[in-house]
Amino acid sequence: MTTNAELYEQDFFEWTQTTAALIRAGKWQAIDPESVAEEIESLGKRDRRELGSRLQVLVMHLLKWHYQPSERSGSWRGTIEDQRAEILDLLDDSPSLRRQVPAILAQRYPRARAKASGETGLPAEAFPPACPWTPEQVLAADFWPDG
Repeated sequence: MTTNAELYEQDFFEWTQTTAALIRAGKWQAIDPESVAEEIESLGKRDRRELGSRLQVLVMHLLKWHYQPSERSGSWRGTIEDQRAEILDLLDDSPSLRRQVPAILAQRYPRARAKASGETGLPAEAFPPACPWTPEQVLAADFWPDG
């Protein structure tokens, strides 16, 4: 018979289904606690990565909006609005991530800057070296940087 720990290494999907059934049945002794702990941690990391990715896309579009006003489009506006809404949903589900927004924003800004440079054709130096907006501004539905 395959143990829960072995199943985790052999067939992840089957491990998820089996472990959920074991938990529901209260068969705690049959569960590999290290595997469960690893997966719970990975859920938090996944949400943090998603927040970073969404902030990066949002800031890239805010940079484009601000530094290339003649190119503004409904698509840019829609992306900004969608990213803000998705970020707020994520923060509603995991409020403790809110305190990580400033650090994640600072970490992801260089990527957003590089991507904005690539998409606009402007040199990276045309954009500030650090995010020019506060996390509160970036997330505020009524904040639209003027060009």
